[in-house]
Amino acid sequence: MKLKPELKILVLDDDVEDVELIAWELQKGGVNFQLRHVSTKESFVTALKEYNADVILSDHYLPQFDSSEALQLCYANKVDIPFILVSGAVSENFANDTIKEGVDDYILKTSLTRLPAAINKALKQHALHRAKLNADAELKFKNNQLLRTIEELSKINKELDTFVYSVSHNLRAPLMSVLGILNLVKLEDQHNNNGSLSTYHAMIEESILKLDETLKDILDYSRNARKDIRIERVDLNRIINDNLERMRFMAGSENITQTVTIQEPVPFYSDQYRLSVVFNNLISNAIKYSDLQKKNSFIEIQATVSKTSAHVEIKDNGIGINSDYIAKVTEMFFRATDENEGSGLGLYIVKEAVEKLHGTMTIESELGIGTRFVLDLPNFIPATIADHIEDKVAVKGQQHTS
Repeated sequence: MKLKPELKILVLDDDVEDVELIAWELQKGGVNFQLRHVSTKESFVTALKEYNADVILSDHYLPQFDSSEALQLCYANKVDIPFILVSGAVSENFANDTIKEGVDDYILKTSLTRLPAAINKALKQHALHRAKLNADAELKFKNNQLLRTIEELSKINKELDTFVYSVSHNLRAPLMSVLGILNLVKLEDQHNNNGSLSTYHAMIEESILKLDETLKDILDYSRNARKDIRIERVDLNRIINDNLERMRFMAGSENITQTVTIQEPVPFYSDQYRLSVVFNNLISNAIKYSDLQKKNSFIEIQATVSKTSAHVEIKDNGIGINSDYIAKVTEMFFRATDENEGSGLGLYIVKEAVEKLHGTMTIESELGIGTRFVLDLPNFIPATIADHIEDKVAVKGQQHTS
């Protein structure tokens, strides 16, 4: 870094001859400068306010005050420029103390040849310090901006989630009313027209049910995003079988053998709502994408609970997933096949719910062979209960054809 042209130097010294020696050494050192000489406290304070100096050279002992007080006056007037002590012989302890107070350098009047280099070094250090302060201030400003943006986005997301939930919830009620009216129309058609419009009624009903399924998926997604985790004791056997029972009337379920095996030696604690959403989507997927060409279609569900986790596997021999799509099937609105026109939200909701529970999910699938979902979910069992339980294998199971 080069010295500024016309460097403005403020010299605080009561000895005119010493000031002349300082000016002489600066000229010899090739410094292009203006010099203002002051010797009293009043003139020093005035110069701090008016002169706009680049550097201060100060003697230590002055008639009215000393360099330590002069340095404090700089701080009081918010003057942040190099302050170099130029004085006679002093002790090493004194020199060290002045540096600790904030003096940039100490030059003996018997070694003034060092002065140009000392000024150059002090200016560089102050420039770096000022740049760091500016960078820190800019970083703080940017961080505050980022925090405000995050808060605003969080507020918008919450409002959007609330809106989506409200709209989806409010749409389902009139949709069910339409379905009820459609059933009345179907009965009237059968009575008056021998069911001649049944094909159209079936198409309308299918569209309504698909729309209702999409709204339900949106509601599940919104609830998962909005609701806090609610830990309670969960009966895995009951949750799984309740979901299987709800799927009993799905098309194709009557031809699928369903096997459930639960090893639950210790109580399992988790979020019952989210677990139900997970099993609902995975079981309905297994039914939707069963292979109609196979006579021995099956869904096998196995779960093993320990003090730390529940390991769950849901396996089917359905149509399977193309290996190119396995990594994508949990993305929002992604559909790996046109075999069934789902919302494209099911597996995305499963992934989000599992992550909310701090669990993991892996997918293994082969086209034409079948699919296996593996879930590892933490057991949030209270320590007071876990400490008094031994892991034992208790198997609950069932096998039936729906």
